[in-house]
Amino acid sequence: MGWIILLAMALAVGVALWRFAALPKGALELVAAALLLGVAGYAWQGSPGLPGKPTPPKAEAKQPDSEFSKSREGMMSMMGSDAQVLDTADAFHRQGLDAYAIAVLRGGLEKRPRSADLWVGLGNALVIYGGGLMSPAARLAFDRAAALAPDHPGPPFFLGLAFAQAGQLDRAEATWQALLDRAPAGAPWRADVEQRLVQLRAQQQMGQ
Repeated sequence: MGWIILLAMALAVGVALWRFAALPKGALELVAAALLLGVAGYAWQGSPGLPGKPTPPKAEAKQPDSEFSKSREGMMSMMGSDAQVLDTADAFHRQGLDAYAIAVLRGGLEKRPRSADLWVGLGNALVIYGGGLMSPAARLAFDRAAALAPDHPGPPFFLGLAFAQAGQLDRAEATWQALLDRAPAGAPWRADVEQRLVQLRAQQQMGQ
């Protein structure tokens, strides 16, 4: 079947050029030779005997929301330019474009280098890009956020979350416990951290 289609296409091209292209004298022979050369090349490198098979569409690389994205509302402002940068980075992550998410956050930090929220977002993005590992660059981003806003619960909370996702449960427990020890009694996020600590310790017990 492949041969029939190929020869039909070559014949149709030759006829069209002969009738409509107003070829000069002697050019028709050159066109015929070029078409025959193309057929010979296909016969040599192609697979005309195989049945046609459409190329399957590429699988989508979409990913679910990260834990950082799900927990941001309780720890950070969801309004303003920093929130917009974080939203954009989250959107890139959902599309599987984690390198672009990092680039967006770095671009935001060039304009607002003292934004603790953006440094936390960068640390989280680097952990995700590293397959869940706490790289030195990610730890530096979290530490930078904590230094800029020592009373902000976001840096230690998300640092602990990154430790937990990396399987470093002892470090996650210590980080979250230290956050609770200095947290105001009426902090709206306190109950969430307490619940996560309970779950974390239960996980530790199951692993022993």
